[in-house]
Amino acid sequence: MSEVGRYSNKDVKANRHKHNNNHTERRILLVLSDSLSLRWLHKNYQQALTIRFAVEEINRDPVLLPNISLGFYVYNAYHSDERTLESSLRWLTGEEKNYLMRIYNFPRVFFLLPCSLSMFLYCQLSFGPFDSILSDKAQFPSLYQMAPRDSSLYRGIVQVLVHFKWTWIGLVTTDDLRGEEFLRAVTGEMAKHDVCAAFTEKVPVSERRHEESELTFMPRIMASPSRVIVIHGDTDSLMILRYSQIFLFSTLKVWIATSHWDITMRSSTFESYNFYGALTFKYLTSEVPGFKSFLNSIKPNKDPEDIVLKDFWLSVFWCKKRYDDLGQENCAPNATLEALPIFVFDMTMSGLSYTIYNAVYAVAWALHEMLLTKSEIASEKAGERRNYEKEKIKNLKSENTIAGDLVFMDEKRSSEAQYDIQNYMSLPNDTELLVKVGHFIPSAPPGEDFTIGEEVIDWGWLGLKTPQSVFSESCHPGYRKTIEEGKPVCCFICSQCPEGEVSTQTDVDHCEKCPEDEYPNKEIDHCLSKVVTFLDITEPLGMTLALTAVSFSFLTALVLWVFIKFRDTPIVKANNRALSYILLISLTFCLLCSLLFLGRPTATTCFLRQTTFGVVFTVAVVTTPGRRIRTWMQSRMSNSVVLIFSGVQVILCGIWLGTSPPFPDTDPHSESSHIIIKCNEGSDFAFYSFLGYMGFLALGSFTVAFLARNLPDTFNEAKFITFSMLVFCSVWVSFLPMYQSTRGKAMVVVEIFSILASSAGLLGCIFIPKCHVILLRPERNIQEQIKKKVHSKG
Repeated sequence: MSEVGRYSNKDVKANRHKHNNNHTERRILLVLSDSLSLRWLHKNYQQALTIRFAVEEINRDPVLLPNISLGFYVYNAYHSDERTLESSLRWLTGEEKNYLMRIYNFPRVFFLLPCSLSMFLYCQLSFGPFDSILSDKAQFPSLYQMAPRDSSLYRGIVQVLVHFKWTWIGLVTTDDLRGEEFLRAVTGEMAKHDVCAAFTEKVPVSERRHEESELTFMPRIMASPSRVIVIHGDTDSLMILRYSQIFLFSTLKVWIATSHWDITMRSSTFESYNFYGALTFKYLTSEVPGFKSFLNSIKPNKDPEDIVLKDFWLSVFWCKKRYDDLGQENCAPNATLEALPIFVFDMTMSGLSYTIYNAVYAVAWALHEMLLTKSEIASEKAGERRNYEKEKIKNLKSENTIAGDLVFMDEKRSSEAQYDIQNYMSLPNDTELLVKVGHFIPSAPPGEDFTIGEEVIDWGWLGLKTPQSVFSESCHPGYRKTIEEGKPVCCFICSQCPEGEVSTQTDVDHCEKCPEDEYPNKEIDHCLSKVVTFLDITEPLGMTLALTAVSFSFLTALVLWVFIKFRDTPIVKANNRALSYILLISLTFCLLCSLLFLGRPTATTCFLRQTTFGVVFTVAVVTTPGRRIRTWMQSRMSNSVVLIFSGVQVILCGIWLGTSPPFPDTDPHSESSHIIIKCNEGSDFAFYSFLGYMGFLALGSFTVAFLARNLPDTFNEAKFITFSMLVFCSVWVSFLPMYQSTRGKAMVVVEIFSILASSAGLLGCIFIPKCHVILLRPERNIQEQIKKKVHSKG
């Protein structure tokens, strides 16, 4: 049953009889209203015409039900549970009114009507939205739902929300069981994709509460900051949305309607109101050949006995009744249904009409299958008729291919609905149309189940740019979402990504850490490849250190040359020539060892640089006090001391190289944009033992020199040695914390500087004063002067 008009005190009946020698009688009875006060109800007349089209098509088919003509009755639903049930009982009894009924707080008719008809075993085919409750065959044994299941509709809606990044949306549904099921499903799916409901409003199904509801939740809907509203329910249940004057301002919203709500319908009270720019999910249906031609052929003068069609025609074309002797009306002679705007009458078969079309064919095929197994039709007696109805029910439990679609009558095998996503557009010439902009096919593979063409969508009064509906502004790349405590996931603030992490997309929950060989750019929206670097001798700092080392080495070699040239002078003889030569050679090699720290580290340089410097510098440190020890002991004894202490360092370095030698390594963390190639010392314990031993020798040398500072000496050598050891200890004591606190190339610079500073300290404190005397004050470099100086101290 379908509502095509409002109820009035007088029902209008259209009876048409047609007789044929080869066909049974066909009778068409349409019970409609003669008062079509609401223009948008005209669209439902397509459903009645669909029944007529399907029946006439079947009657012309020589294969389906040959020699049998079908007829049909159409009763008006009046948008009233009471009137719908009254019409069905009138049809069952065949009487106009032989009963009195008054119903209070009546539930939805689609629950009670199947129960009443099931008592008589009448087959019932529902073309409305699929309802899981009506699938209970224990309660409704003869009811079949023709509509496909909408169990995945909520997933398609959420995919639209996710595609357009709408995260703050409103939900409007009917206050019934179907609405509760939809809310439960859609909110659960929304939560998976971080989409939040700004509000949830349930429209009461009772018409008596419409006025109350308009004054309560309608202002809340329109005042909500949400720009997107999802509407779920059928057109009749959500009729309040058509009545409300507040909805005149709804053009600032984006509406997403489900398949059962016709967004093109409008009230005659507010003709200028529309849902332009809305998106709607419509059942994906196959085109029925000949349907548009059939609608174009519909005219009252071709069916003068159909008073409902004439009444419909007068209303939709705004004809002025001019009753003359022939009883004709003043209407445009060339008027066709195709000329009507879409909100009055749609030439495209709607989803409900398509379901009705399938339902008529399903009944026809059931009768056809039944007649194939029966030689003649059963009698019209009540008892035998019940068996006839049972036979029809049995034959309905099958499947048929109708209009290219496989239609299941067994609800356990009912197909999943597939949807076209349509956009309600208005062209510059005021033409309104629904344009397909995408589809949602739940059974398709992931990635192919949903498509939408954003570039072809017309957003109506909102303009060409896709509207936004979010609670918090999007977090740009380089930032991440931080959920505010106690608020929905859609309420967040944008926080910059931590150091070393980036976000390449908007609205990310977590930033991604760059790989070790990459680093974030300034915008923190992508990673850049790190540059491999090391302390190269060609760069300014490396070149400066290299020149310094070479210069000091040359200076040391020059001092050695001076000492060799003036080896027979008293001052050189007094300072133990052999140990002086060893010390100068050791200092030269120490300074040159710093060059091993420059350039790209290799296995060879890493293996040699620390140990070579350690052994050579140990010789230098041990030799320094040895020169002073010679005054107390024999020369051989002082040489043995140098060999013993140097040998210990050689053994320590040998153990280090034999167990855990240094090796080339990379350091991607010290500098954000570079990967430092360095030498890994292998064993930290061995490395610090090596440094500790040198420190121990330096401290010993300092102690010996300090204790001998006041002994008789030549040229204050004890004081020079004491001061040189003080410089050495100061440098290497400072080296340890600096070495621990620096990374990358700075660590290498600290090592080179410590080598150069300590070597230069020994050279400057011990040998420069002597060179000053040898080269600039030769008068002091004589035997008498030395003896005089020694005697004066003594």
